[in-house]
Amino acid sequence: MGAYRDRLQIIADILLVTSRRSRKTQIMYQANLSHRLLCRYMNELTGADLITSEDGDFYVLTGKGKTFLDLHETYSKRERRLRARLECLEKERAQLENMSCLKNHLNDYSKKNSGRDWRQG
Repeated sequence: MGAYRDRLQIIADILLVTSRRSRKTQIMYQANLSHRLLCRYMNELTGADLITSEDGDFYVLTGKGKTFLDLHETYSKRERRLRARLECLEKERAQLENMSCLKNHLNDYSKKNSGRDWRQG
């Protein structure tokens, strides 16, 4: 879990913890959430039938919650691969732009110094 998580990652974190039959306090600490945020998400996830309360104190993952986790894992892997490719593309673009700036600089230098003898500096 990173410092900045999006909504889907927070939901996946909660579902992962509840896949091991957990109490609210365990979920709060293991998913790294404040009590206020935990309550908001727990209401949302129980309403969406992704988790359910068991014996009043415990929360467990439903079949729908398991499906969500599986889909989220696939999505996360694809997103990481795409981000890595995007980083490479951004580096290539920066290289091209640097080369382009260098080329423009050399062209400007050539224009300013055209007609001068190269030995004059």
